Amino acid sequence: MARRSGLFVTFEGGEGAGKSTQIRRLADVLRSRGCDVLVTREPGGSIGAEAVRHVILSGAAEEFGVRMEAILFAAARNDHVEEVIRPALAQNAIVLCDRFMDSSRVYQGVTGNLESDFLDALQRVAIHGLRPDCTIILDLPAAIGLARVRARSEGASLDRFEREELQTHEKRREAFLEIAASDPVRCRIVNAERDEDVIADEVLSIIAPQVEELGLGKRAGVETAG
Repeated sequence: MARRSGLFVTFEGGEGAGKSTQIRRLADVLRSRGCDVLVTREPGGSIGAEAVRHVILSGAAEEFGVRMEAILFAAARNDHVEEVIRPALAQNAIVLCDRFMDSSRVYQGVTGNLESDFLDALQRVAIHGLRPDCTIILDLPAAIGLARVRARSEGASLDRFEREELQTHEKRREAFLEIAASDPVRCRIVNAERDEDVIADEVLSIIAPQVEELGLGKRAGVETAG
């Protein structure tokens, strides 16, 4: 695939790691400096993918097994990539996505026990050559993340993944760290146990040089949020 314009940044990590908060904060700073920013998420992000999101997170597909669930994720991702992400990048936008391909490798591959060849084949079809320029992995002990999720739910029902056992969540944390170790150029680990402002500053310090290098926005020099 030909190199596209724009900057594609994905955020990964366990439940309750603060991805949504940090994406919002980064988007606000970048927009204030003249950047065109698209915030999106997976599963979901496009009309077709949002319909699949409801099926997956409700647990309606769980009885059909993790293989079917992985196929649904791939279908949703393909629609998301072709209908939303790729067109935005072609217009020089900065795309900030809450979860992407690494979540499939962790959730369906590592803890779903799907064979890597099967997942890799699904991935090739789903992303069609589109890979993130940078992936921020917000690292947090699973027990802390789950406590945050339950506190903010205020009695509401948890989704299909939030309901799973602590041991499963900790295994996913370890898997994200392994992905980062295997791809250190793309992936950056950020300690998510710290104050929200400190995390936001570090995230921005990672993304700012890439924004400047590409000359995105009216002011390419993006200082820290603090």
